[in-house]
Amino acid sequence: MADNREKALPDEAAAETSLDSRIRASEAAAKEAKMSPWESIKLYPKAVAFSAIVSACIIMDGYDRNLLTGLFAFGPFQRRYGELQPDGGYQLPARWQSGLANGQSVGEIMGLFVNGWASEHFGYRRTLLATLAATACFIFILFFAPSVEVLLAGEILCGIPWGVFETLTTVYAAEVCPVGLRAYLTTYVNLCWVLGTLLGQGVLRAFLTSGTSQWAYRVPFAIQWAWPIPLAIGVFLAPESPWWLVRHGQNDKARRALVKLQSTNHSVDNDLDATIAMMKYTHEHEKEVEVGSSYLACFKGVDLRRTELTCVVWAVQNLSGSGFMGYSTYFFQQAGLDSNDAFNIAMAQYAIGAVGTMLSWYLMGRFGRRTLYLAGLTCQTVCLFVTGCLGLAPASNKAVPWAVSIMMVVYTFIYDMTVGPVCYALVPELPAGRLRTRTVVLGRNLYNVINIIMNVIIPYMLNPTAWNWKAKAGFFYAGLAFLCLIWTYFRLPETKNRTYAELDLLFEKKTGARKFKSTSVDIFGVHAEQSRPGSVHEAEAKDEHYQ
Repeated sequence: MADNREKALPDEAAAETSLDSRIRASEAAAKEAKMSPWESIKLYPKAVAFSAIVSACIIMDGYDRNLLTGLFAFGPFQRRYGELQPDGGYQLPARWQSGLANGQSVGEIMGLFVNGWASEHFGYRRTLLATLAATACFIFILFFAPSVEVLLAGEILCGIPWGVFETLTTVYAAEVCPVGLRAYLTTYVNLCWVLGTLLGQGVLRAFLTSGTSQWAYRVPFAIQWAWPIPLAIGVFLAPESPWWLVRHGQNDKARRALVKLQSTNHSVDNDLDATIAMMKYTHEHEKEVEVGSSYLACFKGVDLRRTELTCVVWAVQNLSGSGFMGYSTYFFQQAGLDSNDAFNIAMAQYAIGAVGTMLSWYLMGRFGRRTLYLAGLTCQTVCLFVTGCLGLAPASNKAVPWAVSIMMVVYTFIYDMTVGPVCYALVPELPAGRLRTRTVVLGRNLYNVINIIMNVIIPYMLNPTAWNWKAKAGFFYAGLAFLCLIWTYFRLPETKNRTYAELDLLFEKKTGARKFKSTSVDIFGVHAEQSRPGSVHEAEAKDEHYQ
């Protein structure tokens, strides 16, 4: 009898400890959800700064990707790597345009799989530092490339670290900030991308009048050496993701990372311990429902749905016309504008895109992710259809090239206000925490596979020596964008203002996509009416928190 009582005491103590842990986790989740963006910034100012520094790695990717497609319309580059045409000018053949652009994507696919393994084994910081060092080395190949074949090899190798940047920056931003800042810091990645493309356009425009000198295209490649060292210093000073540390059982280090991310005026022990408890509870819950940590686990059970959502959300970016937009300078030139006008409009296009991304920060807080995806795809479909219709006008109509250019600028503004940045908010929210990096890698790799296909066909669509569709290519993308709109309506849930634990439970209970917004959740089971954690029911009235 005594033995039974002694055995029961540890069980009761464990139950009390478990309940206490759930209460503290619940308090941390509730506090985090109630914080306004400004309150979150005051509590986590250093998280904002470190996230911005890490996300700046994407500027390099955006710069080179746009630099390369911009060079296709650049005279000195065409003369160095292109072929003489019957009219006396030079063109880089469509096969090499596709090859160079796809070289980036092939390298990025390799880099993404490297990231899926390396970041989980070595941490985010070490992986980023190694890839920044690799970037500095690979730029030498681009700068000294004596032939288009060597340039292709350089693009493939540079694509490997860029593939790491494409996902790791987003995941890091999502894991170091509270719910109130998650949308802003993840979509800032899109702003970095736009800034990189704008910088690439500006550099090429500055060298447009430099004649036939090889430095007109070599210096733009050399400018990329300005990034790795300052970024490496910032990454070295940044703390590791506390979520990564908790997943690897390093709770003390996770606590120190939170101290480094928070303001010194707000680092209260109880708050930090409660936040760690919330992270541990989320991690343990995922283990209880058998969330694995391999790529195969991404396709099992409820995680298959989460993988589908992450992959298609990212694919929608490319399918709805972002690849077409990436060739804008060359597209404007083939539509009938001279090189100066083509580069000037492209610069205006990406500057307006940056404004659109900043507007998305307000719109996401007001309307949520799903609504912006639906609205954006609707408007993009219309813009692309109108662009295709303009392509049917006679070539003698001098107003058509300008009308086509205006439609592409409008399209870019809409894209960078909706689908472009909102994608970066969704992709780290949709997967389970234990599978977040691997699921995001799979999503970005699907994006890159589609990008390879688009990089094959777009040059043929636009190149005068191939299909020569020009603006009529808008019809092709309008059809794809419409299909993406249908998928979004039926499949994409609203994730606004949900903690990772809430999202885990909503997916576990197989909540319908259109019911995510109105379904209330008690994750921790600490309310009086709840006898166990993990309760989900559709709210009788819409709570403002979930709108």
